[in-house]
Amino acid sequence: MNTLRHGDQSLAVQQLQQALNARGATLIVDGIYGDETEKAVRAYQLGVGLVVDGIAAPKTQLALAGGDCTPLLKNADLVSAAKRLGVELAALYAVNEVESAGRGFLGNGKPAILFERHVMHRQLGKARAAALTAQYPNLVNPRPGGYAGGVAEHQRLANARRIDDLAALESTSWGAFQIMGHHATALGYASVHEFVERMHRNESEHFEAFVRFIAADPQLHKALKARKWQDFAKRYNGPAYARNLYDVKLERAYQRHAACHCGQPA
Repeated sequence: MNTLRHGDQSLAVQQLQQALNARGATLIVDGIYGDETEKAVRAYQLGVGLVVDGIAAPKTQLALAGGDCTPLLKNADLVSAAKRLGVELAALYAVNEVESAGRGFLGNGKPAILFERHVMHRQLGKARAAALTAQYPNLVNPRPGGYAGGVAEHQRLANARRIDDLAALESTSWGAFQIMGHHATALGYASVHEFVERMHRNESEHFEAFVRFIAADPQLHKALKARKWQDFAKRYNGPAYARNLYDVKLERAYQRHAACHCGQPA
């Protein structure tokens, strides 16, 4: 499914409008994703409990097609987190839109992950890592890389776990917000194994890990509360934030959500 958003014009938008009308909207079916279509998408999302972002991404299209939305992130999760962190709801909408990996689960039902061989190298310690790098360069390496993507990342992780189970789980980023396993205990989880088990449950657990990550970093939390997107992006995304325009994307997303005032409970 292709993501549809404001400004799109296509047959797919026309089909989206028809699906929304079948659920109570009164849109002109013209294939143009304008203001009224975005409002109808937000209203539908709010009604079924999905994140109210006005974007007809695969999650919203899945819901319209009658799919199971149980494992998906809920609008209530963001509303609750906004109160918990003391930040504007529109700011969390923006972060969810820009920083999440989209769907937190793969087609086979496993959580989205990325195994980081350079973190594995660090977690094993210099002496042990040095001995393993030559034998398993795709799994233990001081340099990032070797990514396979998608389902294949789970095979990389499985291979790494045969070397060292704990280090492998700690060297993997998990879920929609790609929180590293080595943060688990600092974020209040009993162990990385508990953290991983919860990452297998649903996207609400992925978002919970993200909220804990923000709360555990006073400077990151402060940047989000003040909507200092450059500072937030630098701390969350690292040095590459400017090259990927994360701060610009966050600001634009925030402005769009702030102007809407949507998603708040009645």
